[in-house]
Amino acid sequence: MFDNLSDKLDRAFKVIKGQGQITEVNVAESLKDIRRALVDADVNFKIAKSFTERVKEKALGRDVLTAVSPGQLMVKIVHEELTELMGSTHEELQLKASPAIMLIAGLQGSGKTTFSAKLANYLKSKKGKKVLLVACDVYRPAAIDQLKVLGQQIDVEVYTEPDKQDAVGIAKRALSHAKNMGHQVVVVDTAGRLAIDEQMMDEIASLKKALNPQETLFVVDAMTGQDAVNTAKAFNDRLDYEGVVLTKLDGDTRGGAALTIRSVVDKPIKFVGIGEKVDAIELFHPGRMANRILGKGDIVSLVEKAQEQYDEEEARQLQKKLAKNQFNFNDFLKQLHQIKKMGNMKDLMGMIPGVGKAVKDLDIEDDAFKGIEAIIYSMTPEERENPALLNGSRRKRIARGSGTDITEVNKLVKQFEDTRKMMRMMTAGGKGKMANMMRNLQGARR
Repeated sequence: MFDNLSDKLDRAFKVIKGQGQITEVNVAESLKDIRRALVDADVNFKIAKSFTERVKEKALGRDVLTAVSPGQLMVKIVHEELTELMGSTHEELQLKASPAIMLIAGLQGSGKTTFSAKLANYLKSKKGKKVLLVACDVYRPAAIDQLKVLGQQIDVEVYTEPDKQDAVGIAKRALSHAKNMGHQVVVVDTAGRLAIDEQMMDEIASLKKALNPQETLFVVDAMTGQDAVNTAKAFNDRLDYEGVVLTKLDGDTRGGAALTIRSVVDKPIKFVGIGEKVDAIELFHPGRMANRILGKGDIVSLVEKAQEQYDEEEARQLQKKLAKNQFNFNDFLKQLHQIKKMGNMKDLMGMIPGVGKAVKDLDIEDDAFKGIEAIIYSMTPEERENPALLNGSRRKRIARGSGTDITEVNKLVKQFEDTRKMMRMMTAGGKGKMANMMRNLQGARR
């Protein structure tokens, strides 16, 4: 995500590192490189020029503190301006109405239908809402089938009328059904086209007028760069939507859409899509995204992902087991599964400050724990429960059963023992250390 832009901005800051102070002379080359990096990322030239002019004005007007180098100050100023460019703060969905209606619009192929299901899953799992998905793409039977399949995956009802072609009528009847069945949120997937045309715009405008949704969200493919910004403007001129969703941000995107869509349409980016799975969306936080772009990681989002898998009662039970030195391979396996649920390993590592650049060229597969799991699953229930049983002959048998060699089994057992010691040390010396750690993590979120 934004790797190319991050590298070029980093090179731009190196120009000024080591300087005693920021002057118009030594800042000029750095600003030129920043402007070039933005344009290469498919940011409109006028916006890039205006951005660097604001950075220059702030940089030359600010004193350099003794403890802060000019290079560090430039990074701080660029971070402030990037955050401002992308909207300053995250804006929440409006969910006070009952049912709250979410109208999803966008071109065909932008990921509308997939996002509709992702949004339904987010509202159900994170907000505790009873959600109804509505299939109003009446021109593509495949879209209706896709929504039904996705609805089954997340256990959310999908309202369809496959024999009807009146999208407005379908949406009105779906809304009546939602009220009767006690649904709290209605997510309406609409038809798109390969390009903007009057028929599509008329239909979506009619749907918006008939439903009066709390949120109309425009879904756009981030990989289309500046075209995404132009399309967003055309839709906003007609629909006056409430927010933008950028999909495929995990792909080979240069970042121009994320950086400039807010300044062009004056509407917030509310979500970003970061994969194909139904849980692969994130709330868009401008400051956190600026951190990622500048290679500073995103520890707050990482903590939030961890907390989604954190169960307080399980943590208490785990603490008791650690205190008694009873942590075993079943517990170890459960921790691995919780980490896997957090998302793509490379993306997670990239959120750790200073680690992103180190792993960007590494090929870290999603099944990075596959070998570890194979070894643990090759143990008997007694061996998982009591790791002290793992003598030489047992380890040889486990290696054969898991398709690995004895060296890998020994390495895993050592890693397990090191992990157990480290976790036991965290709980040693008094009650509540783990609980305090989790409270500190919660504080980091705020």
